[in-house]
Amino acid sequence: MARHLITSALPYINGIKHLGNMVGSMLPADVYSRYLRQRGHDVLYICATDEHGTPAELAAKEQGIPVDEFCAQAHDQQKAIYDGFQLAFDYFGRSSSPQNRDITQEIARELKANGFIEERAIRQVYSNADGRFLPDRYIIGTCPHCGYDKARGDQCENCTRVLDPTDLIEPRSAISGSSDLEIRETKHLFLLQSALAGEVEAWVDERADSWPVLASSIARKWLTEGLHDRAITRDLDWGVPVPADTWPDLAAEGKVFYVWFDAPIEYIGATKEWADKDPENRDWRSWWWESEADVRYTQFMGKDNVPFHSVMFPATLLGTRAPWKKVDVIKAFNWLNYYGGKFSTSQQRGVFTHDALEILPADYWRYFMMANAPESDDASFTWEHFTATVNKDLADTLGNFVNRVLSFSRKRFGDDVPAGGEPGEAEAKLGQEIARLLAEYEEQMEAIQFRKAAAALRALWSAGNSYLEEKAPWLEIKTNPEGAALTLRTAMNLIHLYAVVSEPFIPASAKAMRSAFTLPDDTAVWVSPEEAHALTAVPAGTPFAVPPVLFAKITDDDLAAYKERFGGAAE
Repeated sequence: MARHLITSALPYINGIKHLGNMVGSMLPADVYSRYLRQRGHDVLYICATDEHGTPAELAAKEQGIPVDEFCAQAHDQQKAIYDGFQLAFDYFGRSSSPQNRDITQEIARELKANGFIEERAIRQVYSNADGRFLPDRYIIGTCPHCGYDKARGDQCENCTRVLDPTDLIEPRSAISGSSDLEIRETKHLFLLQSALAGEVEAWVDERADSWPVLASSIARKWLTEGLHDRAITRDLDWGVPVPADTWPDLAAEGKVFYVWFDAPIEYIGATKEWADKDPENRDWRSWWWESEADVRYTQFMGKDNVPFHSVMFPATLLGTRAPWKKVDVIKAFNWLNYYGGKFSTSQQRGVFTHDALEILPADYWRYFMMANAPESDDASFTWEHFTATVNKDLADTLGNFVNRVLSFSRKRFGDDVPAGGEPGEAEAKLGQEIARLLAEYEEQMEAIQFRKAAAALRALWSAGNSYLEEKAPWLEIKTNPEGAALTLRTAMNLIHLYAVVSEPFIPASAKAMRSAFTLPDDTAVWVSPEEAHALTAVPAGTPFAVPPVLFAKITDDDLAAYKERFGGAAE
């Protein structure tokens, strides 16, 4: 089996992330990683906080603490939230690590040696009000392509076009709001993307047909518009420094690499962090160096990150002429909006990850987000939709099935799985349906189609309810106790199967379902369609317990309180 390298777009260090950030990167990467591990694959899921750039400097300044201290605190805060969502990273690193610094500088030296980095004198925006050169992200203006009036100097969030600050109409400082800007000369390093354009296009052509349309269309659009040489250094105090042994003058001026140059390299850096912290001294290079044939690399990200990962980062690696592993599949997501508008911290609109965990357990959010993942179009979070999904799918379809099967069996047959009865036509029909749906679930997970996979999982849960309604053990027990025992034992085997195959989506609930049965020899990591057909993993006589309610329904009062706290439809 191929080894699977999984990365998700690095969450920026500045601020707690909202649900849209979670559903477009880290959560689907976790669901996919969990599934692959269950299927017996060797998986490495790497992520990290993206810690360089002006926003981190400014946030630290506002708090009156050194930027490295701010980043350390923010990293721990974010990691605690991701632990709360049960994101099973193999390693969650930091782009400010020494490992990332060293590898970034190594890659820059290789690019220079191969003629793909050159030093150029440029004219750059200087803010008189702020007394500093302004990095691209801190110049705001109107996008010349789509007219969006809050476009940044590096990229328009609205149309995703990559920009230069001088492209903006009516530019102003994002720090002070001042329009008192002037152009001054300074020197920077440029990545010569134009010289690599043919290689990048050929590389994309080899792979993009296997990517989702969203990712491949963005990559090809960028290539069609032409690759331009891009400045990869900035005038900042915080970042990976330009190596003095290669560019002494720029190093003396305190130049650092552009955050979008070093951040993707942190996927490699974090892998080395992971290896360096392990007492067995894992071979991190086996995942990234000369691993094209035996490692399958999948990246997860929102659509705004696609240009950098599909063109700029591959260009960087191609230009080194070294055998770095490059991505095989880019799984891109559209936006998750809030009642049709954007999440906003300042306007107190939308659900942010720490608040989500405060009000409901992680599995409620994990299932909802993946069952409604914005894969083909932008999606909109509403409390009404969230409530309906939780109450119908989780509370009624799955949770109620588990509770009524176990409660009724304990009441009528005691604390062990009941014996009696031989499987008949209903059980054979159920086994065939479960095997068919499980095969559909596997197919959609292999294709990285999360909404379709969630639909197949939901159908698996529904099949158990249909069987229970057909057999009606609460009536059956009056005239055929052995038949009722068979029905309940079959349903208990469904609960065990649900626990195993639902784990990627709802790991805590899956653990609760599985631990309801005392099965010391239960080592199943997956259930194949052939095994599912038999439904015999939980034999008669197995002790069991009734777990607490898996999913509490969201009431009308809860719904009203959530809308009042987080904001409802935009005015």
